[in-house]
Amino acid sequence: MAEKTSRVTQRWPSSFPDENECPLGYPTNICDDAPGQKYLCCNCNNVLKKAQQSLCGHRYCSACLAWILRNTKSTICQKCKEEDPRDVDEGSLLTEERVFSDAAINKEISELKVHCDTPGCSWNGVMKAYEKHMCESSCFKERKHVKTDGPTKEKNQTSSMSKSREGCRFSEIGCYFRGSKEKTKEHEKFSMVAHLSLMLQFIKQCKTSLLPVGMAENGLHDRLHSGGTKARSLEKSFKGLQVLDAEEVTCNLDVDFSQSPSNSQEEMTPQMLAEHKRLAELEEKLRVFENIAAVLSREVEASSMAIAAFVRQSAVDQDMKRSLEQKITDLQRSLALKDVVLNGLHMRLLSFEQTSYDGVFLWKIPEISRKCHDAITGRVTSLYSPAFYTARYGYKVCLRVYLNGDGPGKGTHVSLFFAVMKGEYDALLSWPFKHKVTFMLLDQNNREHVIDAFRPDLNSGSFLRPVGEMNVASGCPMFLPSSKLQSPKHAYVKDDTIFLKCIIDTNS
Repeated sequence: MAEKTSRVTQRWPSSFPDENECPLGYPTNICDDAPGQKYLCCNCNNVLKKAQQSLCGHRYCSACLAWILRNTKSTICQKCKEEDPRDVDEGSLLTEERVFSDAAINKEISELKVHCDTPGCSWNGVMKAYEKHMCESSCFKERKHVKTDGPTKEKNQTSSMSKSREGCRFSEIGCYFRGSKEKTKEHEKFSMVAHLSLMLQFIKQCKTSLLPVGMAENGLHDRLHSGGTKARSLEKSFKGLQVLDAEEVTCNLDVDFSQSPSNSQEEMTPQMLAEHKRLAELEEKLRVFENIAAVLSREVEASSMAIAAFVRQSAVDQDMKRSLEQKITDLQRSLALKDVVLNGLHMRLLSFEQTSYDGVFLWKIPEISRKCHDAITGRVTSLYSPAFYTARYGYKVCLRVYLNGDGPGKGTHVSLFFAVMKGEYDALLSWPFKHKVTFMLLDQNNREHVIDAFRPDLNSGSFLRPVGEMNVASGCPMFLPSSKLQSPKHAYVKDDTIFLKCIIDTNS
């Protein structure tokens, strides 16, 4: 008796309520090999039965989890508290929406090798066949009814326990519940679905053992009456349903047990079985949909967080992009300004390189063919030379050439003029400009240079102190015939370049 009592006690650990609100997990002592921690319920510490997994990763029996949600004020996962109370967060909260059926672990558990621990029973197999064995054999009765042939002290203890606890009226068909009278009534009130499931299994067993194959269902009642003890037990269970408050069960059953006459037992049984089958299918679909909804909810939540993070990152990237674009615009503007400054410096450097301060200036004009063509077509009619000086602080002057002529020499001659420019030291100089000016077109073979000279007209405005940037140019409109410029007898043009020279006689 002591051995049997210890086994029963192991099935209902002390961590669970004394009244045994609901069936717990499978006892660990039926396993051939010690089950791993992942197969054990975090509440009853038995092998998981219909395993449910929470968001924190811990697993519970379906019945244990239902009891926790119904009877515990704080539904924080106790395993999380035991492992590290500082890590307890929202994920450790146990609610119906935050748990889902762990199909993978249920499949592994169903393949565990087990044996029957009832004395005298040699059955062994896998876990998924264990309940069927317990229902089809008399082992469950051996578990419920402990022999009283032991010492008197043990008999008294057993008698005391039986007085303080009452068994469910459906214990004869497989319900293991035991508790106080109040808890037993509450259990019978809220366990209609579980009792219907047990009843369906019991009816199938009775039908298999009592009826021949192919027997019509409408003869089930008469055959069950002739079947003996099992049929009478079934009728007793059916009558027990009449005292339950069936109207509070939200399973949408069409059968009203409290008002059904006893002589309609034959019609009630098939209808009840059909309703139970339909209810079981709906519950299974509901569990599947709840699991799918929970998974989708988590995925939607994760997607929403990812989208929000992406939007925030996109906003940051856009701000950075606008900032970089503004920097690029500023740099382009700075580069443009620097290009202008560099061009100015380059022109100034060229000017300094070509500037003369002794009244003698040699002007090199490259690409003369193109420039003559531009002058003939009127694109560029005249060219200005860089400025040069008669002395370091003297007059500032320049040359102006018309390659297609100007005035009387237009179209027939090359016209060369002299222009007085506004200088930095004009206030210290004497006016008008009085120095003799000599023009030369150099023969690059040093044979026959073209030379022409003039003296300034002191009454002409071209030689007075400049008011603007430069005065009107004055010089030789018929300096050289155009035909002579390109003549092969002379080397005025060589390598498409000509040289003009201006000499200012500062001693005159």
